[in-house]
Amino acid sequence: MPESESPATPVTFPPAFLWGAATSAYQIEGAVREDGRTPSIWDTFSHTPGKTAGGEHGDIAVDHYHRYRDDVALMADLGLTAYRFSISWSRVQPTGRGPAVQRGLDFYRRLVDELLAHGIKPAVTLYHWDLPQELEDAGGWPERDTAYRFAEYAQIVGEALGDRVEQWITLNEPWCAAFLGYASGVHAPGRTDPAASLKAAHTLNLAHGLGTSALRASMPARNSVALSLNSSVVRPFSQDAADLAAAQKIDDLANGVFHGPILHGAYPQTLFTATELITDWSFVEDGDLALINQPLDALGLNYYTPALVSSADADTSGPRADGHGSSAHSPWPGADDVTFHQTPGERTEMGWTIDPTGLHDLIMRYTREAPGLPLYITENGAAYDDKPDPDGRVHDPERISYLHGHLAAVRRAIADGADVRGYYLWSLLDNFEWAYGYEKRFGAVYVDYATLERTPKSSALWYGRAARSGTLPEVHSIP
Repeated sequence: MPESESPATPVTFPPAFLWGAATSAYQIEGAVREDGRTPSIWDTFSHTPGKTAGGEHGDIAVDHYHRYRDDVALMADLGLTAYRFSISWSRVQPTGRGPAVQRGLDFYRRLVDELLAHGIKPAVTLYHWDLPQELEDAGGWPERDTAYRFAEYAQIVGEALGDRVEQWITLNEPWCAAFLGYASGVHAPGRTDPAASLKAAHTLNLAHGLGTSALRASMPARNSVALSLNSSVVRPFSQDAADLAAAQKIDDLANGVFHGPILHGAYPQTLFTATELITDWSFVEDGDLALINQPLDALGLNYYTPALVSSADADTSGPRADGHGSSAHSPWPGADDVTFHQTPGERTEMGWTIDPTGLHDLIMRYTREAPGLPLYITENGAAYDDKPDPDGRVHDPERISYLHGHLAAVRRAIADGADVRGYYLWSLLDNFEWAYGYEKRFGAVYVDYATLERTPKSSALWYGRAARSGTLPEVHSIP
């Protein structure tokens, strides 16, 4: 805390700071067969026996496709000033190729108009993991052509919405798409090929670069183009050389594989060394790095918990306790000599340790890594076992404490010189939580999955107060 502040001093944010919430298409929309939409890899994956908790899927999800007006009104009632949502690629371009289905685009036109009518700033994410199934059948993200298909899709959406949407994000958490989807297989499409996962990471980088160029060619110059990274805060278990080397390896695989080419135009040499027994990286073609290294207008950071790693003992078969789901296959290619450790402290329902210092560290890292680049916290939040009380109210004091701690960390980073311009709570609504089905509730708004009725939790009311005042209310201010 700066010396000029005391514990009694209100934690005040800049007047233009955006107070938002975030969602993604497959997790909330439902209506998977309406208005021309065709299956994505998550439709296929979630309908494959054994892939999701209870065999649950997003066919209905929380029916945002039909209830979006009520959801936008709810955001406005809470006092939110921004909303980050993703576009369903297969709703817009059912095969991942060719002309758009206007009925699909019309839904997003209506959503954007509704947000603007309520004074809420829309932020569009083009890709939040729901690749059209036909593109996966043609090779998916390891196939280079997918990047060019993404660029065409970006141009279509940019032309349709770029006159009204100023904030754009190309990809959400490409690490998850590449490594949980193609290495560990706990996410769609469920493949377990380490070499393919590294190739997928490169194609995703290429898609970001090509998509950025396509957006800029199809939209007004005032619009901002960014991407959202779930960059890991990787901490060594000790200062021993072996543990420091383990942390460097995971940092390369979690962070450098994306921010290296995107921000600096080069992959880390240490990444090549760590993965040389898996691939020779010959899929990186001449000119690719220049295509990837497009200037950004902002960078989104998603943060939940830090990682604590060490060199593996001789009897350790590889990293398993990394918080990314259970699989016999590692999402860390070339890192079987690394062990992940549970960091001490309180945990959320996901088993993730609560540590706001990691968010501060992450912000300050990218303040140094990309000086002058505005930052947004595009995801941060926690899952708890929320239940209504007999009066129908949902009290979640643990989430309020979580949000207070992490927003205070954001404000400390701003005081330390970081240019953080907004915060998007994950998530607006309880929803389909990928392979966990509906058993993990991240929402600030409770959803009764039987009736789909929405009830703002205590944390939503607390966050609304913060949004309206630009300061952090006391943790216990909501009865």
